[in-house]
Amino acid sequence: MVDVIGAGFGRTGTASLQSALEMLGFGPCHHMVEVIKNPDTAAGWIAALTGDTAVLPDLVGKYRSTQDFPGALLWREMMDLYPDAKVLLSIRDPQKWYDSARATILNQDLRQHLEQAVLPDARKRADMMLSLADAMAGRGFRSDLGEQDMIAFFQQHNESVRATVDPEKLLVYEVGQGWEPLCAFLGVDVPDKPFPRGNESGVFAEKVRRLAAGETVDEYQ
Repeated sequence: MVDVIGAGFGRTGTASLQSALEMLGFGPCHHMVEVIKNPDTAAGWIAALTGDTAVLPDLVGKYRSTQDFPGALLWREMMDLYPDAKVLLSIRDPQKWYDSARATILNQDLRQHLEQAVLPDARKRADMMLSLADAMAGRGFRSDLGEQDMIAFFQQHNESVRATVDPEKLLVYEVGQGWEPLCAFLGVDVPDKPFPRGNESGVFAEKVRRLAAGETVDEYQ
């Protein structure tokens, strides 16, 4: 049963939030890393992104929270499925978000690494991830968009969440704010530990290269 729906795009601190939510007892938390570690689940996410939302319970039912893609593009559908869940919209400065996204999740060089995978198992994994990227593009998250159009899409997404979700169920959050607003929103105590930080751009690129090479990807931080 999902209690926290992550509506924020990747590169808004979602890896840190995945760790934070799990530390606060809202784990396991689904993040794109789960798809990277288990590429066979990509088929279900592709189905959901292309209209077959009946698959969502099988995809996220064992998780208490979600963050990052692909779930962020299905926040409305997950709200319908889990009407009592709270929505966490992670944001950051739009230009900084774009610069980070262009270096990672929108990086065409990294896509080429997947396209050039040779080993059979790596080829299968790469094809699934490329198909997932195409399904996400069908929802508007397109790597071929120019800077201004991509920033506009990012801002429109955030505004749609703000305009739709009941304010009592919504937290608009930047990871630099730390534990206090997140814990207050979730009704839990502030941990006596530093707020987690993970998923630097270089680390992300290395994970993609390892996936394309057929290596096991166990972590995403």
